[in-house]
Amino acid sequence: MVEFALVLPLLLLLVFGIVEFSVALYDKAVITNASREAARAGVVYKVPQLTVAQITTVAQNYASNYLITFGSPATMAVAVDQSAGTTTGNPLKVTLSYTYTGLALGKIINPLVGAIQFSAVTTMDYE
Repeated sequence: MVEFALVLPLLLLLVFGIVEFSVALYDKAVITNASREAARAGVVYKVPQLTVAQITTVAQNYASNYLITFGSPATMAVAVDQSAGTTTGNPLKVTLSYTYTGLALGKIINPLVGAIQFSAVTTMDYE
């Protein structure tokens, strides 16, 4: 019993750390995919072309459907750069930034090292 009591906290820390890290990697992949989906929706040949607000909505909808947030709202910053123009061959750049809060370990570590910021940038040329 004494050995179990000594080893249990370390074992639980290891297991919860693995779960927390896995969820963080999953959320990073979701942010990357949301950026890619928004950029793809924006560059596809369509009349009329999607506006910046519509491209932002595509990214936010994708992320809100797939992010694991443990009940907290999924807030992210979306920046769409169409400065080169919206004609064929010009680039569209979609940048997403998301602050990962985590479950238990994340909330313990965040005050010590700060919140974990995820960002993803996708650049595609207009068709």
